[in-house]
Amino acid sequence: MEERILNNKKNGMSMLLLFLALYAAGIALLVWGCIQMDEEATFWSVGPFVLGLIWVVLGWIPFCGLRVLKPQEALVLTLFGNYIGTLKEEGFYYVNPFCTGMNPAAKTRLSQSGDVDGGSGKALVISAGAGVNASEAVGKKISLKIMTLNNSRQKINDCLGNPVEIGIAVMWRVVDTAKAVFEVDNYKEYLSLQCDSALRNIVRIYPYDVAPNVDTTGDGVADEGSLRGSSEIVASRIRNEIQQKVADAGLEVLEARITYLAYAPEIAAVMLQRQQASAIVDARKMIVDGAVGMVELALERLNEKHTVELDEERKAAMVSNLLVVLCGNHDAQPVVNSGSLY
Repeated sequence: MEERILNNKKNGMSMLLLFLALYAAGIALLVWGCIQMDEEATFWSVGPFVLGLIWVVLGWIPFCGLRVLKPQEALVLTLFGNYIGTLKEEGFYYVNPFCTGMNPAAKTRLSQSGDVDGGSGKALVISAGAGVNASEAVGKKISLKIMTLNNSRQKINDCLGNPVEIGIAVMWRVVDTAKAVFEVDNYKEYLSLQCDSALRNIVRIYPYDVAPNVDTTGDGVADEGSLRGSSEIVASRIRNEIQQKVADAGLEVLEARITYLAYAPEIAAVMLQRQQASAIVDARKMIVDGAVGMVELALERLNEKHTVELDEERKAAMVSNLLVVLCGNHDAQPVVNSGSLY
């Protein structure tokens, strides 16, 4: 379906003035005919009365062709089932009064940034309840503004099988109104479902955190990609995946961002203990490396200045004591030797 832009219909004001003048003329004919019929019922009195009556009764129909568009709005018009074009620029238009606007997603409201309920609700809300603007619920105009879809959080298994909860925000807009209206049943629902599908396809490629022997790029070489550490790359791949799916619906995905990422509640506590254990091991390694360096430095300084001569057994004891003091979690309790050297 090719989009056709109607640019030659911006004559709404002139047509409005014309119809008002004709309506006033019809009322004048009706009144003049009544006056003439009171005096003498002839063709010249009955004829104007009938014409005025017909125009007064049916003269409202041409007013149905007046359409007003605000900036970043579009209106897809059909005439008896045939697509005749799209009004896309702001202005005051006049079209065939029997034309109807088409917007199958008019009563579907995406979970926009102002409607987010913490990720616990549905991404799609059919506006049948209170709190929805009536003009938004029944209007057939299509918004061309950049909109934000904040889909509900999903529970997905990463490449290691760990369940994670993840949510994304997608910035999108309509670029082809004909495709959006006629190529898919409801372009908002279509976008939401494609976001869910693309999110699952990409998340299952990555581990939550960096893991060994995992290839996230598909080149056969293990890398350090992860959901937590490569969020920009993951979001870019999600955006490209969604764009490929919704291009046929006349939609453009500008950006995708990860808004929430965490382990699923059933394994969150275990994974937290795992992260804590990993952090403790890394800290211990750093402490041991530093302690060994300090012991080596102490032995070298003692040997250089010949402060004291130690045999191998005493060196081993000194190393053991220093490592206990430097690597321990508590302050050392020194024991003072007041006897001989040994």
